[in-house]
Amino acid sequence: MKTRLTDLLGIAHPIVLPGMTYIAVPELVAAVSNAGGLGILASGGLSTDECRAAIRQVRALTDKPFGVGCSLMLPGAAACARVAIEEQVPVINISMGKGDWVIEGARAYGGKVIATISSEKHARSAIDAGVDGLIVTGHEAAAHGGAVTSMVLIPAVRDMTDLPIIAAGGFADGRGLVAALALGADAVAMGTRFASSCESPLHADTKQLVLDKEAEETIYSSNFDTFPCRVMRTPGGQRFTARKLSPPVAITRSLAAARELNTPLSTLAREAVGQGLTGAVKVAYFGAATLAMRKAIHEANHEDGVQLIGQSQGLVHDVASVADIVARVMAQAHEVVAGVARL
Repeated sequence: MKTRLTDLLGIAHPIVLPGMTYIAVPELVAAVSNAGGLGILASGGLSTDECRAAIRQVRALTDKPFGVGCSLMLPGAAACARVAIEEQVPVINISMGKGDWVIEGARAYGGKVIATISSEKHARSAIDAGVDGLIVTGHEAAAHGGAVTSMVLIPAVRDMTDLPIIAAGGFADGRGLVAALALGADAVAMGTRFASSCESPLHADTKQLVLDKEAEETIYSSNFDTFPCRVMRTPGGQRFTARKLSPPVAITRSLAAARELNTPLSTLAREAVGQGLTGAVKVAYFGAATLAMRKAIHEANHEDGVQLIGQSQGLVHDVASVADIVARVMAQAHEVVAGVARL
């Protein structure tokens, strides 16, 4: 199935693994790329040395195109983006910040830059900056989807540009892929579906929760990490989104996270000042999100942890290998196209 994205990146299938923090690890990234899609490595939570090692590990596992995701407002992300440029990663996926310098750095060696956006305003800024493609994130998505659903946001952004579009938010099978293509997209990102794959580092009990939960069993709130965010409806998810994050609570959680993760807060504070951002945003993300996410992902602790998840959890019914998932998605997509043609 050829699209603008497969032609741009030289991949076989219009399927993408988004850079989900603590989930899009080298093994999962390589599995998606080896299956013919595009795997995007998560740099969130990685030091520069860890990021460089992860990039090299992906390269040891696959000779196919892959990417690195960098949410530029978050701690350590800009440094990891510089590492990705130094390592000449084929695709750099930027979000949450101005990435002109990333585009310039990637273009120097022939790399591509794809921006993740969740509104028409952000799409226009990314297009004007000169990105090579967009991940358009609808309201249904895990983590930081926008206020507008994929059904409306994708065609609205398509009307703005001819750039390749990757549709994110609500996509988990071949039916979704065909629907996204009909809306004007060139590929789909399937975070929740790949998070539930055999190669995913998500705890087995958390994978089972994804299978058990229905589509509506999520919470969309800005109380978790100060940005509108979709999480699984669990005791932890309900507790962490029950009220707005206050500075004292953010600081308390940050100190606890720093102790448990053995990360000095002074480094984060210096970066916050250096980027001209308020330290509260940095602290809130690191304290309220990082540790809680790790507890859900690695320990299946859903009392103290929070699992970021999309509404497409209602479409996930088994744990399967990445290769099997990709094969099934493409087979179903071709069946749906044939069925529509017969109407």
